Amino acid sequence: MRNAADFALSAIQPGVRLGVTGLSRSGKTVFTTAMVHHLLEVTPMPVFRAAAEGRIRRARLAHQPDDDVPRFPYETYLEAMTGPERRWPQSTNRIAELRIAIDYERASGWRKGPATLNLDVVDYPGEWLTDLALLDESYADWARETIAAARRSDRAAIAGPWLAALAETDAGGAADEALAERVADAFKTYLAALRAGPEAVATTPPGRFLMPGDLAGSPALTFAPLDLKGATPASDTMGALMERRFEAYKSRVVGPFFREHFARLDRQLVLVDVLAALDRGPAALAELEVAIDRVLLAFRAGRNSLASRIFMPRIDRVLFAATKADHLHQSGHARLDAILRLLVDRAIRRTEGAGARVGTVALASVRATREAMVRENGVKLPAIVGTPEAGETIDGQAFDGLTEAAIFPGELPERPEAVFEGAIAPGSLRFPRFRPPAPFLDAAGRMHALPHIRLDRALEFLLADRLA
Repeated sequence: MRNAADFALSAIQPGVRLGVTGLSRSGKTVFTTAMVHHLLEVTPMPVFRAAAEGRIRRARLAHQPDDDVPRFPYETYLEAMTGPERRWPQSTNRIAELRIAIDYERASGWRKGPATLNLDVVDYPGEWLTDLALLDESYADWARETIAAARRSDRAAIAGPWLAALAETDAGGAADEALAERVADAFKTYLAALRAGPEAVATTPPGRFLMPGDLAGSPALTFAPLDLKGATPASDTMGALMERRFEAYKSRVVGPFFREHFARLDRQLVLVDVLAALDRGPAALAELEVAIDRVLLAFRAGRNSLASRIFMPRIDRVLFAATKADHLHQSGHARLDAILRLLVDRAIRRTEGAGARVGTVALASVRATREAMVRENGVKLPAIVGTPEAGETIDGQAFDGLTEAAIFPGELPERPEAVFEGAIAPGSLRFPRFRPPAPFLDAAGRMHALPHIRLDRALEFLLADRLA
């Protein structure tokens, strides 16, 4: 919990509490590591004005404000990317926090002079974020929606075993603990298949089912949707048991996360793997659009006053970032940003109406490729060059993790709406997973800053007004 001294300090010393999250496989850990790296090294970042103008004197890691939240292991993740093996860090599966104290010079005005900004970075799984929508939903509504989605033709293969277990479970029958566990296990297997399969770009709550931690096996994580057939479950029935555990999940898992962490954020970054959805076709894009809309519905968005900033902060800036822009030639970056903006258009209008600012950007937190031109069938094509990870396959060629390859990833349509009209055939794009770039050392043996694409633009949007 936040200690009293830190709470008092927040009233007199400026700070930003930045939430970093994203839907599955979007690069949350890599972004946070890269951001901290560039701040600590005070690297040249042309679009991030405070850095470009030389007003950031230094940044340093400080003691984090919450004693009961794990520390974000920045050093371990940086070593993973820049060490001899050059591997991406493990995905986010729990909440973590890090404080960076930024000493800077105010730009101008009567307040001109030295100051310090405390940047508290809260890194948490996107699955937890989509759970917040459950707070305002009843068990009956959630069950009906989840079952209807599972019965869609595009989910038939992976939903089959769970739907079979569901068909054998009478919501009006007597409550049975062993049966509840079997149905819940079948439902969790279905959720895991959703995340691993074509719809990995989206998330179906409850998110903690896939990363239970110390809650594994608890009743609060042992429930599943049942077909209530429009009836209210009678007491001591399977339906009543599942409803009670659904409400326990909301009150004991989702609610505390909202009160203790999410409700205290005043800036939010949401990372989105748009390229993965594009490669899977219009259905996956539609799923992603719904997931993003659910995410933003959970935000307490709006303009902050001094009082609200101290006692009940609102999220006054939200940035959606399409990650892995280095998997495209730069000629496709503007089109990627336009597609992202189309996906979040509805959410943007609603959030800006509440007084918050919403932005979009196509970025690569760590750039793993460089650009080139290749000739294919006598035609010059814009390509990217990098080292695909061992086991990656492109056009039947398997890579060993050591060999560079020049790849034409495909082209995005000029008109963003075309992605919903089948302009990109599923599987026609080439987006292999690349290894992190080899560290570049100067003559003195010092490592140059990690390369990136538009990370400075993200920092400018999220922090510029607090470093003015």
